[in-house]
Amino acid sequence: MLDQPLIKVILIAAIVVVTAMLTRSTTGARHQAVRRLLLIGFVGLAVVAVLFPGFLTRVAQFVGVGRGADLLLYTLTVTFLGYVAASYRRLRHMEQQVTTLARELALRSAVHAQRDHPPGGDLEP
Repeated sequence: MLDQPLIKVILIAAIVVVTAMLTRSTTGARHQAVRRLLLIGFVGLAVVAVLFPGFLTRVAQFVGVGRGADLLLYTLTVTFLGYVAASYRRLRHMEQQVTTLARELALRSAVHAQRDHPPGGDLEP
């Protein structure tokens, strides 16, 4: 448990940050700005990792991981976890919207049907 303490702290902190970001509201310009900045940072780090693979290995060894490929795997695991959680949250939100729209449509259809065929309107005296 005490081997490689720095990478464990970094990974746990990353998981906590991803979890905190997913529990917050996803609407607003601020949220979109943060997502865009993270995307730009990710692309920048990917370019650096491709151009200078030794740098990734040095960073990995600094945080207590043996190889750069292992650090990349850990990073991708945390990123994938965040993506799955965000996709699940987005899917739940869309399901709630579809449910709300279906209920509204059913109520409107019932109101229109009642106007077209009022109760007792077909009976003649």
